[in-house]
Amino acid sequence: MNPVDAEGREDHPLLHCLVRDIASRGEGELTAVAHERHGGRLIRIAHIQPANGIAWSTAADNIGPAR
Repeated sequence: MNPVDAEGREDHPLLHCLVRDIASRGEGELTAVAHERHGGRLIRIAHIQPANGIAWSTAADNIGPAR
């Protein structure tokens, strides 16, 4: 796992790179990977901003390099 700061943001190697979300098949810039607690579990959430359109989030395990 990558280093996480005090606010729960992960220093992901694809941060600010073009990524592909395998769940939605969408592509955009990875703007953040946040660690959030849900029901006692720690979940890694990737935040993606497309070139045009509305940002979305997905499980961090669903992302990979776009090219």
